[in-house]
Amino acid sequence: MATRAPRKAQPVDWLKDYPVDVDAGDLFRHAPPEVAAKWRMMADGLHTLAQDSGLSAQELLARQIADMGMSFRMTGDAEERSWPLTPMPLIVGAQEWAKVEAGLIQRARLLEAVVGDIYGPQDLVREGHIPAAVVAGSRYFARAMGGVLPRRGHYIHVYAVDLARGPHGQWRVLGDRLRLANGVGYALENRLALSRGTGSLLSDIHARRLAGFFGQLRQGLSADCPRESPRIALLTPGRFNQSYPEQAHLARYLGFPLVEGRDLTVIDGKLYVRTIGGPKRVDALWRWIDTNSLDPLNFDARSTIGVPDLADCWTGGQVAMANWPGVEVVEAPAFAAFLPRLFQTLLGEDPLLPNVATWWCGGEAEADLVRGRLDELMVAPAFGQRVEGLAAVQPAHGAQLTLEAREALLAAMARRPMDYCAQEIINLSTTPALIDDRFEPRPFTLRAFVARGADGEWVVMPGGFARLSSSGKIASTLMGEGDLSADVCVVDEADEERFSRVTLTGAPAIRRDGGVLAAQAADNLFWFGRYGERAEMTVRVVRSILGGGIEVDAGASGHPEVRTRLVDLLANWGALSADHNALSPAEACRAALVENVLPGGVAALLNTQRNVGQSLRDRFAPDFWRIASRPLPLLDSHRPGVLLRVARELVERFAALSGLGAEDMVRGPAWRFLDMGRRIERALSLCRIARQLEGAGEESDRLNTLLDIFDSQITYRSRYLSAPLRDPVYDLLLLDPDNPRSLVHQVQAIERHIVALPSLREDALPEAPLREVRAVLAPLISLTVDQFDGPRMAEIEMRLQALSDSISARYFLQFDAAVAGRTPLQG
Repeated sequence: MATRAPRKAQPVDWLKDYPVDVDAGDLFRHAPPEVAAKWRMMADGLHTLAQDSGLSAQELLARQIADMGMSFRMTGDAEERSWPLTPMPLIVGAQEWAKVEAGLIQRARLLEAVVGDIYGPQDLVREGHIPAAVVAGSRYFARAMGGVLPRRGHYIHVYAVDLARGPHGQWRVLGDRLRLANGVGYALENRLALSRGTGSLLSDIHARRLAGFFGQLRQGLSADCPRESPRIALLTPGRFNQSYPEQAHLARYLGFPLVEGRDLTVIDGKLYVRTIGGPKRVDALWRWIDTNSLDPLNFDARSTIGVPDLADCWTGGQVAMANWPGVEVVEAPAFAAFLPRLFQTLLGEDPLLPNVATWWCGGEAEADLVRGRLDELMVAPAFGQRVEGLAAVQPAHGAQLTLEAREALLAAMARRPMDYCAQEIINLSTTPALIDDRFEPRPFTLRAFVARGADGEWVVMPGGFARLSSSGKIASTLMGEGDLSADVCVVDEADEERFSRVTLTGAPAIRRDGGVLAAQAADNLFWFGRYGERAEMTVRVVRSILGGGIEVDAGASGHPEVRTRLVDLLANWGALSADHNALSPAEACRAALVENVLPGGVAALLNTQRNVGQSLRDRFAPDFWRIASRPLPLLDSHRPGVLLRVARELVERFAALSGLGAEDMVRGPAWRFLDMGRRIERALSLCRIARQLEGAGEESDRLNTLLDIFDSQITYRSRYLSAPLRDPVYDLLLLDPDNPRSLVHQVQAIERHIVALPSLREDALPEAPLREVRAVLAPLISLTVDQFDGPRMAEIEMRLQALSDSISARYFLQFDAAVAGRTPLQG
């Protein structure tokens, strides 16, 4: 394959060449001299990297993004998109950031006090500081949480704040996000990708590190837990959620189990995760789902992603919640109209970071003001849900409404004014963005993050997540079409050690287990392995039909009947439709490879495997996932040579995944379930293919085909100086424990895995899966090869199916029954 010669980076207009009066971005132009020098240093460094590598800075960064598997999904997208990160970070000086940081901590104190009052004494409503309609009108107000206090009085643990900077340097708060701290994982990923893609550049500009923030976040959650060595889980809505890749990355980085509602169960007012070793106690949840969805028995009965009776755990003080259910009530845009005055009411202080000016139309004077200045304002739903007269939840610019839309909005506001609020229009500051080898000014908003640390005090991430708008509009979504993200670097004049280390309360105890393996994760790992092995065996059969053996006469091409039997097998596996007899062998092979509707087609199997793997991304290394999620090669030809090339490429892909799994995965329960799935499928395939080829064509053709499909051709030839004969071939493929492709080798490996898995029995008697696997193994180690025939292999195949069912029943399905019976709860 031809390789592309490195191209010389083209001359570009770098920041060092910009005179100060050129609009390279307001943030750069108004930066203090020492901060402007950091911008120029970063730009020079990116230029040098491009020249030295022959690749643009974007291409260098794109490689890191691909290696890390950074992706996101916009609303309506069926597939994930590659994360759009620009190489030039948004740079903020330490002095400027100190003011932002102080304002964010002050705001966190205020919001904690507001939430505490809403679900506590409710003095703010009683005394008229907040209208009752602003609280009760929010869809996020959780009446059931009234009077329910957190164990240590902490309602908020981590939240996000959207900030905008005016062209002359004034920072303002656009909105608070207490429901979900979306973007905190992308801020971490941006920093990791930029660090790896730009060498020492971030160190050279003395950018503050982010690790300390995440360490404090983890310790702050631990401090609120009822037990000393707590188990903290990240509760996700599932892999179809837009921010699932971010959640998976956060869980992996922080060492939290990533769980869905169906992984959890409540027993005697305590929360447990269903694991392969029985229920394990969970002490804290970092939730990424709405309050209304948390507990279908106490909130929305339609929720399918929550945990029944979860409310019993937090009301009894047995589980810490981040954030406390109901805190998102203050996210409503209407609240922003009242927060400025609450600084004096609750804190006795003036706000250090002002809100964007907001008017709630539930007040008569405010409604009149909005109607009179409609062309100067942005109008939005007051409580974050669609209302009459507005086409979307996002704010609408009054001046851009058509006459008809304007009249409809005013009429709707007259009927229900409390459903609307208005905000002033913000002119965003701009920052230099590196686009197509040129710097361009892009308007930006910054999402900052605040968390409660180990001592209960607030800490602010020294940086954050910047969204560079392609349109200049302020959207409520994290990323819009055409937008870019940028890392946010807070820079010091010198590299200070205090920003580089995470302060730990104590060294963790040494341990060698793999942490919690939820039953659902074990189920997915098992079937990920089965689907992958099933796809590989289908490809190997296709390769054999096409004549891909190492011998001239090897493979199914040696005899028409063998080839026909294998094509029929593909149909039996669901890789071909019922009318496959009308296809030539090459056409049948192509059809089996590209089939994505029938469940046995290679494309369908790979899609299913990828879908199952989406929920395992917190467990897979980036290299493994990048290969596993790679799409099927384009295949628009029936030529045997082209088909054979694609089949060989796929076999190489499967081999790469097997190698990564064997070399990179710790030999814990996760690896065992992945490997068990592969080995059960391989054993089943061997029985089925051997039975399918019984009596087909010439014996040498049939046996050569078996040796080729199961990669044992070279082993046979080095062991026997003769043409393939039935007994030696069957002994090698069925009974030889040293052959990694043999039937007995698969079953012995499965037995070792089951023995190593935790048992729920206290009497040390073998559980059902162990009894089943030994029932499969017994004839394999007691019979001679001449005693194996079609019926014997059919019996083994049936027992393998029973073994698979037994594994599912024991490890994936029956935890509630185990808990309700004699099994003691485990910590």
